Amino acid sequence: MGEAAIDLDLDVYYKDEAGSADNIAEAPLHIVMAMDDYGAELKGEEDPVSHDVSAGNKAQAEPWDARLPLTESRKGNAMKAVFHVVCSGIGVQTLLLPVALATLGWTWGILILTAAFAWQLYTIWILVHLHESPSGIRYSRYLQLTIHAFGPKLGKLLGIFPVMYLSGGTCVMLIITGGGAMRTLFRIIACGDAATCHAVSLTGAEWFLVFTCIAIAVAQLPNLNSIAGVSLIGAITGVAYCTIIWVLAVQEGHAGSLSHEPLVLAAGKSGWARAGDALNAVGIIALAFRGHNLILEIQGTLPSSPKEPSKGPMWKAVMISYSLISLCFYPLAIAGFWASGNNVIIPSGGMLRAISNSDRQHVSKFLLGLILVLVILNSLCVFQIYAMPVFDNFEIRYTSITGKRWCNLSARTCLRLLFGLLAYLISVAFPFLGSLAPLIGGLTSPLTFAYPCLMWVRIRKPQRASATWWFNSVIGCLGLILSAFLVAAALWNLIDKGLDANFFKP
Repeated sequence: MGEAAIDLDLDVYYKDEAGSADNIAEAPLHIVMAMDDYGAELKGEEDPVSHDVSAGNKAQAEPWDARLPLTESRKGNAMKAVFHVVCSGIGVQTLLLPVALATLGWTWGILILTAAFAWQLYTIWILVHLHESPSGIRYSRYLQLTIHAFGPKLGKLLGIFPVMYLSGGTCVMLIITGGGAMRTLFRIIACGDAATCHAVSLTGAEWFLVFTCIAIAVAQLPNLNSIAGVSLIGAITGVAYCTIIWVLAVQEGHAGSLSHEPLVLAAGKSGWARAGDALNAVGIIALAFRGHNLILEIQGTLPSSPKEPSKGPMWKAVMISYSLISLCFYPLAIAGFWASGNNVIIPSGGMLRAISNSDRQHVSKFLLGLILVLVILNSLCVFQIYAMPVFDNFEIRYTSITGKRWCNLSARTCLRLLFGLLAYLISVAFPFLGSLAPLIGGLTSPLTFAYPCLMWVRIRKPQRASATWWFNSVIGCLGLILSAFLVAAALWNLIDKGLDANFFKP
């Protein structure tokens, strides 16, 4: 069909001859990975890359897309998808849920947790059903879908920051968490309960480096489907340490002097302070639900055909996964608050810090060490799935610059080592990044609570003013309003309490 220029204001050109894609070196990094599907959509053709190879399109598959980490293998299944979803959905941010209940109280805390759970589950349902268009195009990257829904300029503006932060930024946070857990584990093993310890430990930066080296060594697995076993370990360890912590909380019980009065109602607080505390608690609950930026990518590993689309097994995997996740979230939030009361309020540690510091005399050295080992293993495994979109983006950029159709093994290894180095340097330079999580989480929350609903309206085009149109429009707008309030509350909290910005001092 000759050479077709696509007017995306990106100076990008496609060639269709012999079913191959030409060099796209001029395309920006964050938009390249969406161009193939979007370009095919503009040309009114089915995208040969996005179809499963079993559908008879193997010969037409674009070589660079067929070798990218997210779309290299479409031989996954519902069970592997469960591993990925649970692994990406449970993390140390879950351990802060008792803090939210301590602020909001029993009734409002559980109601808001339930509302957020249902809300984000609905937006996942939307993403699963938008993964494949009626014409057969598969959107295997979140940014592809935002550009398809909102156009190249607005889609890039809305999607690039949350998608990139929730991938690369999460990996940086995992280095900080995993490295810190390694340091604490060393102290427990070397010093035990001794008041003084003469063991020589590595510095914080060195522990971060140890964690990063291990993570990048594991990250040499080629594609998302190939790390299913790693995600299984991540899912098991995540469920395990959440379960151990809430079981310990129930076993220890609570002292009669503990207060369960909502902190938001504490005397002496102004109305603005109470509103800020309440919104911060809502933010903690909202941030507990993560992984939406990976749903389309995980579904992209499943085979699909017109008779058996991938949305069936993917939604089954989501339901199984979130049944397991709910069995972690609710017991941990309820038991943690019941056992610790308002004493669980620790700025950046939640239940893990409460157990490792305050309750060490009640928790055996073995159990505390086991919890830390599980946190370390979970952080290493979660690192892999969140890093995969970054690796995918790096390889797209590499092929666009060099003109090669795919990355060879040495280039792929070097790109992943480069990402590991960048993530390590950021974690050492900004070890206080967790203190900014409420602020950045508020900025990225529309990806979970707003964009899917608005994309449903833009793509499926329900009849204007119909029940479906109103429901999704209202929910999407509420998600944007929630994001604005969470950002405002986080800024208020930083201004009121300050920020301990310990640059280069992990």
